[in-house]
Amino acid sequence: MNTTTNREWWKEAAVYQIYPRSFADSDGDGVGDLRGIVDRIDYLDRLGVDVVWICPVYDSPNADMGYDIRDYRTIMDEMGTMADWDELLAELHDRDMRLLMDLVVNHTSDEHEWFQESRDLDGGKDDWYIWREGSPEEPPNNWISLFGGPAWTYDEVREAWYLHLFDEKQPDLNWENPDVRDAIYDMMNFWLEKGIDGFRMDAISCISKPPGLPDADTGEDWFDMDLYFNGPRIHEFMREMAAETFENYDVMLIGETPGADPEEAKKYYEDGVDMVVHFDHMDVTYGPGGKWSPDYVGMETLASAGDDELDAMLNTMDLADLQAAIRYWDEGVGDEWNCLYMGSHDQTRAVSRFGDDRQYRRESAKLVATFLLSQRATPFLYQGDELGMTNADWDSADDIRDVEARGQVEMLMADHDVPYETIAPFVRNRSRDNARTPMQWDDGENAGFTDGDPWIQVNDNYPEINAAEALDDSDSIYHYYRRLLAFRRESDVLVYGDTEYVLPDETYPNVWAHRRTLDGESVLVVLNWQGEERTLDTDWVDAPVLFGNYAASERDGATLRPYEARILDRSE
Repeated sequence: MNTTTNREWWKEAAVYQIYPRSFADSDGDGVGDLRGIVDRIDYLDRLGVDVVWICPVYDSPNADMGYDIRDYRTIMDEMGTMADWDELLAELHDRDMRLLMDLVVNHTSDEHEWFQESRDLDGGKDDWYIWREGSPEEPPNNWISLFGGPAWTYDEVREAWYLHLFDEKQPDLNWENPDVRDAIYDMMNFWLEKGIDGFRMDAISCISKPPGLPDADTGEDWFDMDLYFNGPRIHEFMREMAAETFENYDVMLIGETPGADPEEAKKYYEDGVDMVVHFDHMDVTYGPGGKWSPDYVGMETLASAGDDELDAMLNTMDLADLQAAIRYWDEGVGDEWNCLYMGSHDQTRAVSRFGDDRQYRRESAKLVATFLLSQRATPFLYQGDELGMTNADWDSADDIRDVEARGQVEMLMADHDVPYETIAPFVRNRSRDNARTPMQWDDGENAGFTDGDPWIQVNDNYPEINAAEALDDSDSIYHYYRRLLAFRRESDVLVYGDTEYVLPDETYPNVWAHRRTLDGESVLVVLNWQGEERTLDTDWVDAPVLFGNYAASERDGATLRPYEARILDRSE
């Protein structure tokens, strides 16, 4: 399969995700803002990314840090003004970079005027959200929120229940109502007309609900959340959205589609979506029971083991599982296209999760970069990945800002009758706050993020891990990303080449290898995904090294150093 005949700018691009609250604060209020991003565009340009994706900056009360939108056409006061946003777009376009906006349309804030009017039966929008009559003592069904707790809240004003698949301050819109859809499409066109280069559509697979909202099947440790995803009218809605909005623009469409497998994803591609966000490869470090289940570790271990041991246990990964997840999607979507990420605003830090952030932080961060940028997918970098930023310690439950983590911690403490100190390792290795600690710009106060009091704690390791130090060090993780991004940009085989999966196997369970081939050109990517040396009994070592995270003088023939990454020339 030669896919260079289907060239697209978004296939060849590298995307850099910014969490604006934590990127750079320009006015000293402790919260990152749009002007802070504008001030740092040259940093991103030098890194060599092509697209900047910003998490929501719309007006919001911040129950879920901007993913609860109060007004789609207004910039949040903390983020700045529409003039700041206009300048950001212009500055990016002046550098041939593009802007991707987050789109959240499964739900709004409960402070959105639509919801306020929907609470009032005389407000004209009584069916813009999903309401059910009934006793205030008994929810309409047994659904639970993706953030924990019931998925229904009783509203005293309307004297009815409303559905929220996420937080209670995020009521779900009723997509069955054509007036709702028209209002959303009008809003989308507002931003498209302003010149954005695409949307990342948050939780888009949740917008169609099953008729009658039936009870879910439940078990002792299981709940059928598939009812929430890929509902019966989802593709009808998506095709209508395309026809009314993005189909008329040269933009990039990313759909976050929890619950979709590759076969379902193909339907989204047919709807006009360019890529879907999947989660299978992010689940490989979770044990039985899922992200917040302590059962496979045990409360006694949580209470007694040391930090290093707990971090390793909570991030245990079988490399074969990671390859199975990547291969499942690579082969499953066929000629369509994947996006790939190793960290995001919803995940913990990539090097802490997939590498070794203590002994081999630099080497393993570069290995993760090599893995990310050598797949047949558009790579998504998350802010701080290029610095090797790590998870943080959360000494007190009062420090937690993540609504998901707060709810889960409260349940774990109550269910197991343990103090916060016992649960703290789970927060360090599961909370989304780890990705939201401020960007570490230098070794000055608050890591150079703000002159004020930061809205969330700064990671204690900022004096050693920061952008100023990385820019001055030619061997830093930042410059490795910069060189590798440039290498990928000039290498069609790394973008469009077919993939052959080689390792891991029983002989080399902790060594990854895959081959990319295109028009007679072939490269082999070899990754020693462990903190120990490994000698390979193969002829690969005779091939020239095109790229690697160890200097030529440090390489040792057939022996791979801890977390060593090599891209080898295997062209005939």
